[in-house]
Amino acid sequence: MEETRKRKSDEISGQAANTRKTKKPWQMPGKKFSSAPSINPGDAGIWATCDMHREGQCTAELKDLFNDYAGLIYGTATASNAAVLDDTQLGSDDIEAEINKEMQGLQNFKQEALFVPVKIDVRCVLFFKTSEPVEPVSFVHRLCSDAMNKVTSQKTRHLKRLTPMTRMGKATEKSLEEVAKAVLAPVFHQDGVSAQKFAIRTTIRNNHAMKRDEVIKRVADLVGEPHKVDLKNYDQLILVDVYRMILGMSIVGSDYEKLKRFNIAEIYEPSSTADASKSP
Repeated sequence: MEETRKRKSDEISGQAANTRKTKKPWQMPGKKFSSAPSINPGDAGIWATCDMHREGQCTAELKDLFNDYAGLIYGTATASNAAVLDDTQLGSDDIEAEINKEMQGLQNFKQEALFVPVKIDVRCVLFFKTSEPVEPVSFVHRLCSDAMNKVTSQKTRHLKRLTPMTRMGKATEKSLEEVAKAVLAPVFHQDGVSAQKFAIRTTIRNNHAMKRDEVIKRVADLVGEPHKVDLKNYDQLILVDVYRMILGMSIVGSDYEKLKRFNIAEIYEPSSTADASKSP
């Protein structure tokens, strides 16, 4: 009888232990864990290529570089450059008010991050999603122009090329057309726009569905008359980048070659043995 009671007691204890082990972790009511940043149709951003196995270091470098330039161009403040006040110059009420003001500023900065790195499973490739007021093409152009004109010194070790993207979409024929219409319209299809010479360049990696010649033909058809293709003396260069199932497009100016195709490493340290176009 005693053995039976003991066995039942052990079984009950074991069941309780199993219940404790399988119990789900507690979560704050009404709160959900945020998912990792992703690229969505309609987003804008900047592709970057970097040295092999240096994606993490390059991401950190670009965060600092981009935020510094955002402050320079747009006058936006970042959490890292918030002013530090001497509390000996303030009364207790002033200190509390200043702390509250600074905390609110940090919260706003977090909510309105201008550059958000998005993990891309492609070797040596990074992507930063941008938010207003950042306009990727003019932002990257300013950064590269300043580098070319020696306005700034080199602040990155592992960065190679930057490629601004005005609009992102899925790597499908339908999305290509939607993205192209949105990007091309302001440059080629506004009332009063004169005929322009254009060229199209594609970068396609880790994607076997999108064919280079088909992409170029479709985009050229969407540009349409009276504009003409000119591969060497173009007024506008249309960039189409496809990585895995992500597609992006932008239009850059005729000084793209002069600015080493936005290859920062090549601008600061021109290579006498390698062509900038062969860089990642």
